[in-house]
Amino acid sequence: ALAAALDLPEKPRAYALFAHCFSCTKDIKAAREIARALRAEGFAVMRFDFTGLGASEGEFANTNFSSNVDDLVAAADYLRETYEAPSILIGHSLGGAAAIVAAGRIPEVKGVATIGAPAEADHVAMQIAEHRDEIEAKGKATVSLAGRPFTIKKQFLDDLEKQDVLACAEKLKKPLLLMHAPLDKTVGVENATRIFVAAKHPKSFISLDTADHLLSNPDDARYAALVLAAWAGRYIGAAPHALATSLAPPFAGGALASTVEGEPFAVALSIDGHPMLIDAGTEDGGHDLGPNPTRTVEGALAACGVMTIRMYARRKKWDVKSVEIRIRPGKAEGEAGDSHAPKVLEKELRLKGDLDEAQRGRLLEIADKCPVHRMLTGGVTVNSRIA
Repeated sequence: ALAAALDLPEKPRAYALFAHCFSCTKDIKAAREIARALRAEGFAVMRFDFTGLGASEGEFANTNFSSNVDDLVAAADYLRETYEAPSILIGHSLGGAAAIVAAGRIPEVKGVATIGAPAEADHVAMQIAEHRDEIEAKGKATVSLAGRPFTIKKQFLDDLEKQDVLACAEKLKKPLLLMHAPLDKTVGVENATRIFVAAKHPKSFISLDTADHLLSNPDDARYAALVLAAWAGRYIGAAPHALATSLAPPFAGGALASTVEGEPFAVALSIDGHPMLIDAGTEDGGHDLGPNPTRTVEGALAACGVMTIRMYARRKKWDVKSVEIRIRPGKAEGEAGDSHAPKVLEKELRLKGDLDEAQRGRLLEIADKCPVHRMLTGGVTVNSRIA
């Protein structure tokens, strides 16, 4: 039995399967961060422990690269039977090589993404090179990997030598995304070059800049996830903002809102031709595909205030480096708060720059003179009719 974790959004765009690095587990920081970031982009991500690692059953000593590939296929089978077959395979380090090999056995896969993957499976043998003679002579040896002892058998090394990752990359016939850090000291970036040359188009390479092999900096992991989501969107369907572009008809001189087929409350909105989605939160029966209408009004008030301050400061040549306005619903005196129809809005300004107290006070006044603020506080008459 393999242990797994599933990061599941309310309404998944697609399912992805994540294969972790050699001797790691599904709970390595990079795997968690990538799964969470992809979930926020609408992807369901299942990450699992290979046999004998983490919470999965079995003996690590009896595993090898081939069994890792089998585990990937078994995990895909589980997703297919229980939820939906994975459209995207993601592999980190040796897990990336395994994903390239396994993709041919999972027909629903529409794309493969790797992070720091070796071009040859036996690259991992470099990590245990000093024990190779002992393994060859005695059939096995205990080695230290990432500070933990593991038993490596000769069959593990024999299996690595039989693998041909580059040949599988050449036969992949699926979109391939290679992400690799130029400063990776564990798996050199030249491995990405070799895989890229072997693979057929469509193929893409993204440099992870100063990241380390394990993407130990959460910002690097989140960046990789956002790039991955944008890349995958070309092959599995549009993200909510792209969906809005396709659904919202062009409309100038105001706002146009229309229903979204198949959604209980989502609305395709066009504001002077700029599309977006508006939706109710899950607590109100929606799918949270976009901000709710009240939050959108609050957002307009905050944005309008920032723009008005910047315009005023530029005209006065004041040193305003940045402006941040936060709007939250407040409670009217003697009344309970209503998050959907607040009677009071609390506005908080945060200004950065070389400003004295008089200037800061004046900018607070200017924020309250923005068009949206005046519209909300002055009252608006709405004339409704059926066309």
